[in-house]
Amino acid sequence: MLENTGERIILEEMPVTNGMLLEHLARYYFALYYAKGRVLDIACGTGYGSKIMAKAKKKEINEIVAVDIDEGALNYARQHHYHPLVQYIKANAEDDSLPEQLGFFDVITSFETLEHLPSEEIFLNSLFKMLKPGGTLILSTPFGAGRGKPTNEPFHFHQLTEDEFIELFESYGETEFYYQRSVLIEPKREGKHYPFGIAVCRKSK
Repeated sequence: MLENTGERIILEEMPVTNGMLLEHLARYYFALYYAKGRVLDIACGTGYGSKIMAKAKKKEINEIVAVDIDEGALNYARQHHYHPLVQYIKANAEDDSLPEQLGFFDVITSFETLEHLPSEEIFLNSLFKMLKPGGTLILSTPFGAGRGKPTNEPFHFHQLTEDEFIELFESYGETEFYYQRSVLIEPKREGKHYPFGIAVCRKSK
């Protein structure tokens, strides 16, 4: 039985009205617009999102490499969310040899990963290296008090401010920022509060 840490999305055990489940599903459906070629889904968890992308974009996607550090989650993914286009691999997001291990990708998705890392520099450098010229990164994270500041979430090292989040992607040729409230993902509207930010970054050719 896969242990539910309180943040783990186990699709088969959650009601369709669960807010956290719906938020996560919304991010994967948002990513479908960009998914094509060779795709990396980093910190894929139980694999439901990788399978969603593979099924929905099977004509445009060549392969999805779905990576997580938790062998239990990966075993669950292989059993419950198998798809012939998806390969589940154990790897550490903070390993600076990740590009040598995994290679290059047309699209990278990283949802709710950044806040679990004490330092995002190695991780973000690896993502940049693994993205092909002209490729797209879609990355989300919850906003909070800022880098190094305490958070109410027991599994989060910290939660970046909006400004800190935006500054992370200055090396990309083109970046668009979207904001999420529940299942709604939209460009920022003044006066609205958004718990989550989503960056869509295209690497210069």
